[in-house]
Amino acid sequence: MALLPFVLQNPVQHYAWGSRTAIGEILGRPSPGGEPEAELWIGAHPKAPSRVVDPPGLGTLEEAIESDPVGLLGAEVCDRFGNQLPFLLKVLAAAEPLSIQAHPDREQARRGWARENEEGIPLDAPRRNYRDLNHKPELVCALTPFAALKGFRPPAEIASFLQPVAGSELRQEVSRLGREPGPSALRALFTRLMTLEHDEKTPLLHRARTRARDEAARHAAWAWVERLFQRYPDDVGALGPLYLNLITLAPEEALFLPAGELHAYLDGTALEIMANSDNVLRGGLTPKHVEVPELLGILSFEARPPEVLRPGPGGAEGRAFRTPAREFELALVDVSADRPLGLPTGQVAVLLGLEGDARLVTDSRRLELGRGHSVFVPASAGACSVEGAGRLALARVPA
Repeated sequence: MALLPFVLQNPVQHYAWGSRTAIGEILGRPSPGGEPEAELWIGAHPKAPSRVVDPPGLGTLEEAIESDPVGLLGAEVCDRFGNQLPFLLKVLAAAEPLSIQAHPDREQARRGWARENEEGIPLDAPRRNYRDLNHKPELVCALTPFAALKGFRPPAEIASFLQPVAGSELRQEVSRLGREPGPSALRALFTRLMTLEHDEKTPLLHRARTRARDEAARHAAWAWVERLFQRYPDDVGALGPLYLNLITLAPEEALFLPAGELHAYLDGTALEIMANSDNVLRGGLTPKHVEVPELLGILSFEARPPEVLRPGPGGAEGRAFRTPAREFELALVDVSADRPLGLPTGQVAVLLGLEGDARLVTDSRRLELGRGHSVFVPASAGACSVEGAGRLALARVPA
């Protein structure tokens, strides 16, 4: 029996770094109370699942999937991912920098989940690191110019940036990195930086703040260090632009974040799609829980140049970003009066309107897909097409 597509109402996460305008503009309404709105979650994660508002009476998307996993997800997705929608789509709106962070791989997540359960740490406890069993590869696609830090810089660059401010606290590690530009020396430097005692950290940060004021006009990395110090004056995470690659994405450019890669999002609005997980290990630039030993245990210390992704060639199903992730694929789709989009049957999908006046059409329904509107298309929905004129994001499980 064919199931109808679902119209979704999606929860907003209110974090201090969020924008007071961006998500409201996408949804066509002001931000309630003017408080920061950081992320719009579109999916079935237990922490904040979308609600099915049409057809009525189905509850959350998580509950609807639990009641009919094969009908909604398809037998293959159920077999591969245990009766769960394997991805979570977000709109991320950063008016202030997010934490420096990394995500565990699947085995690290399972071990961490089991250990914290044995320790009796509640799932909603602020000091909880592992909130589910899953890993969290993710793709971030810029909707506006979007600044980010991703992966370690080449060791020679790191040594060059840090040498003038290293002092006795870091001189030995910076010198070693200059002589031995490999993962072992990089690990030693980062570990030392992250574990400095207060009386060691204070003079280092003083020198770095002075250097940032002097160099901000000449170098983007130091300009960001100066900005980060304004918000986090006593946090070594403010030095992140000196040891992580600094990137500004243009709209429709993207980054893929594998497990173990240190990163931070600094400014802008973007789509984000990830495995259905909320596991984050933080290293600074946040009032939230930071657990340095756990972060050090999952990080990769391979310095790699960042790869900026662009959507592949246009086709009947949109321009897709290709990543190694098994759980998700994101495509950008443009439709017009003479170029509708026919969705493949038997494939679960989530659609989010970005611009224009598109609509999802079935034999019996016409659902709006204008800016901010979202629809869940069950695997058993039958023939569907997107018509009208507009741009949308299409999230699905790779074939």
